[in-house]
Formats: sequence, structure tokens, C-alpha cells
Amino acid sequence: MKNGENMKLSIVIPVYNEEKFIDAVLERVRNVKFQQGVEVELVAVDDCSRDGTFEKLKAWEPKGVKVCRHEKNGGKGAALHTGFKLATGDVITVQDSDFEYNPEELPRLLAPILENKADFVFGAREAFVKGLPHRVMYFWHLKINAFLTAFCNMFSNLALSDMECCYKMFRRSVPEKIELKECRFGFEPEITLKASRQDILFYEVPVSYSCRTYAEGKKISWKDGVSALRCIIKYGLFRM
Repeated sequence: MKNGENMKLSIVIPVYNEEKFIDAVLERVRNVKFQQGVEVELVAVDDCSRDGTFEKLKAWEPKGVKVCRHEKNGGKGAALHTGFKLATGDVITVQDSDFEYNPEELPRLLAPILENKADFVFGAREAFVKGLPHRVMYFWHLKINAFLTAFCNMFSNLALSDMECCYKMFRRSVPEKIELKECRFGFEPEITLKASRQDILFYEVPVSYSCRTYAEGKKISWKDGVSALRCIIKYGLFRM
């Protein structure tokens, strides 16, 4: 698979109430220059948005974007479950539907897979990688994310810097061997812990991160941190 020859990458984008940003995000993702020979598939799953997001997504179908809508809001994890089933690529990655993550960095995550150095690549936000400049995060978000990552590492035996980072890229065989159950933000620890039991190679790549404020539309809250903790205990300690 080196140099991307005859390789398809599916980019799954879970979307909820992103009418303001979705056009710009899709345009930016579509314009990313990947390694030679890499075919790119975009899959957008609208999780029952209440604004004009789905109408904007439908306009992208003639441009080759796969679009699906949930009739009931299920959460980020549920949207990803649907997107993974629709994806046809050899490799799958996740792209949030805002500008917190820079899609132009996706080729760097893909590189270790193309070089057969990894089967599962984690992004690591600059705030969790010492020495790199970054936009300042909320204090408690930073501390809680660091705690959740360390706690998850205890059960996965992976030395990850940022388990909660959106950017995760993996060969399609990884989710095919896992029964994913978590419909909301518990997706992150669930796939990490279940994948850690597979005989595969893991890699980590630093990525930039522009943290949104709540006024700008940030959706995650302290309740999601509690849910992530529950999931780590459930899938780590009890190995469910």
C-alpha cells in the first residue's frame, strides 16, 4: 500500500447543527492534497440537525459526497457507526464538522499506514504534546482529558498522549472486528480499548487544535467526561 497506490480513504464526518460551518468544512476537506494514488471518499452523517444543515449537505451529493440523515438524534458515536457502515475505503478516518481540527494534516496521519508502520493512528493535540504552540484550552477540559487518557492507558497498555482527540485513522479491518455500542462521546474510549486487544500496530501524530468556545458552538460538557469515565471502567476494567 506504500505511496497510496490503489488505496481508498473514507473520511467520515458526523454533523449536528453545523449550518454555519459545514459548507466551508466540506470544501476544505475536499481540497486536501493526499499522497499520490489515494482515492478519497467523503461520508457525511447528519444526526437529526434542527437547523438547515441537512439541506446544505444534500447540495453536496451531486459533488460525490455520501449523505445520510438520522431521523432521531443519537449522538456522535451513533453517527460514526452509520458512517463506518457506509464507508467503502481501505482506511477510515474521522473529521469533525467544525474548524477545531485542520484537515490538511490528515495526510500526515495517513503516512504511517501507507508505510506499513501502523494499523491505527491517533492524533495528539498540541496542548498534550509539550513544546508545541497551541490555542489555549479551557483549564478543566485540559485536565479532565489528561486524566481520562491516563486512566484509559492503564487498561489499554498504550502510552497515548490524547485518547480523546477526534483524529483517529485506521484500516477498515479494525472496526469490522469490533462491536461498537457507544452512541455519544463514549465512542473514543470504547474504540481505543477494544482496538488495543487486537494484534495491530499503533502510532501517534501531533496535530493542531483550535478549541471552540461555547459561544462558537462547542457542544461537549462535563457530562461527557463522566460518560467517558464510565466507558473506561466498562470496557477497560470489565472488558465488556
